[in-house]
Amino acid sequence: MMSYQRPKGTNDILPGESEKWQFLEETARLVFRDYQFNEIRTPIFEHFEVIARSVGDTTDIVSKEMYDFHDKGERHITLRPEGTAPIARSYVENKLFGPEYTKPYKVFYMGPMFRYERPQKGRLRQFHQIGVEVFGSANPATDVETMAMAMDFYQQLGLNQLRLVINSLGDKETRQQYRQALIDYLVPHEAELSEDSKRRLHENPLRVLDSKDKRDQRFVADAPSILDYLTPEAKHHFDTVVAMLDALGVAYEIDSTMVRGLDYYTHTIFEIMSDAPKMGAQATICAGGRYNHLVEELGGPETPGFGFALGVERLLLTLEAEEVVIPALNQLDAYVVGLGQETNLAVLKVVQAIRNFGFSADRDFMDRKAKAQFKSADKQGAQLVLTLGETELAQQVINIKSMASRVEKQFPLTALYDHFDEIYDEMTTIMIEQGEDK
Repeated sequence: MMSYQRPKGTNDILPGESEKWQFLEETARLVFRDYQFNEIRTPIFEHFEVIARSVGDTTDIVSKEMYDFHDKGERHITLRPEGTAPIARSYVENKLFGPEYTKPYKVFYMGPMFRYERPQKGRLRQFHQIGVEVFGSANPATDVETMAMAMDFYQQLGLNQLRLVINSLGDKETRQQYRQALIDYLVPHEAELSEDSKRRLHENPLRVLDSKDKRDQRFVADAPSILDYLTPEAKHHFDTVVAMLDALGVAYEIDSTMVRGLDYYTHTIFEIMSDAPKMGAQATICAGGRYNHLVEELGGPETPGFGFALGVERLLLTLEAEEVVIPALNQLDAYVVGLGQETNLAVLKVVQAIRNFGFSADRDFMDRKAKAQFKSADKQGAQLVLTLGETELAQQVINIKSMASRVEKQFPLTALYDHFDEIYDEMTTIMIEQGEDK
C-alpha cells in the first residue's frame, strides 16, 4: 500500500493551528474595514500572460517560479504567484474605474499563492498572503496611510519589534537614468559578480542590488544611490511621503539599495522588517509600494496604484518569535453529560435545543462513564455542564452546573427547550456574583 503524502512545499493546516489563521484573518478584516477597504476574491489561476505582462518577463517569478501548465483547451494557465496582477486584471475587466465607483477604489484579499521554488523555512510552494490594493490616487497621503495601516495591523496583533524601511524607485525617467548609471558602475566588475547577477546586469540591473550573494554585496554597498537620480516630480513625491510619516510620528528608515522583485513598482516602495532575534534571514514580513503603470499595462486607463502583501506563514513565525499568544476563540458554552443508553435521544434533543438558541454545545458520543465525560467537559473549558441520567429523564428535569462558581441547579426540561438563553444568563450571573462575594 503506497503511503500518500501532501505535495512537496505544502502544509496541512490542522485544527488547533487553523484557529490562529482565523484570528489573523479576522483582525485584518477589522483593521482594513476601519480604513474603508472591501474584500475582493479573484480566481486562484489566471492566464499566464496576465502575470508575465504585469510582473515582467525577466523577473524570477516568471522565469523560474511560475506554476504554469496548458489546460485541456491548450490555454496557457498559471496558478497565481501573487495578488496584485490578478486584481489589476479584475479592475480593468470589471471597469471598476467607472464613474459609479468611489475613488480611490480600495480592496483587500487573502488566500493561497503558488510559486514553484525550492522549499525552505518560511518559503512554500503554496503559501498564503493577506494584501491590499488602492487604485486611482496619486496622492502621497495614500502611500502613507496604507503603510500606516500595515503597521497598525501588526500592532493590533501585539508585535513590537518592527521596522518600517522605505525607498523611492522614482518614475520612468528616474529609472532610465539610474539604470544606466548602475550599468556603468557594475560593468567594470562584471567578472567578479555572481552568475545570477551577471545575468541580471543586462536584463534587470536593479535586481543586482537585491542580491544576497557575498560576492555582490561589496559592490552593492558602493553603488550609486537612486535617490540622487530622482526627477523633480519624483523627489517631491518622496519628500512629501517622508514629511507625512514625520507628521504622524511613524518611525522609518530610508534604504536606497532596497528594490522590489517585480517590475511594476514606481515611486514609494517599503518593507516592514521584524527585529525579533529568532527571525534570522527571513526578516521581511510585509512588502509593497506604488505602481502607477500596471493598470494601463493590462489595457485599462492610466491609473495610479498602491498596495502591499504579507505572508501569513511568516507572520505566524514572527508572532512565535516575539512570543505573542494568540487567544483561543473556541468557547464551549455547554457540555451535556448523558448517563445510560436510554438518555441518548434526550441528550441529542438538549444539545440541539441549546445550539438553536445560538450557543455552542457538545456531548459524549462514545458511551463513556460519567467520570470520563466530566473530564471532557473540563478539558474543553465548558461554561456549564448539564447532566441527564435515567432518574432525571423519568422526572423530565436536568441538572445544570456552572463550572466557574460550582453552583448547581435543577431545571425542568421544558424550561430548557423554551428558554435556555434565560437559564444560561441566570447560571452565569450566579457565577459572577459568587466571584465578587469571595
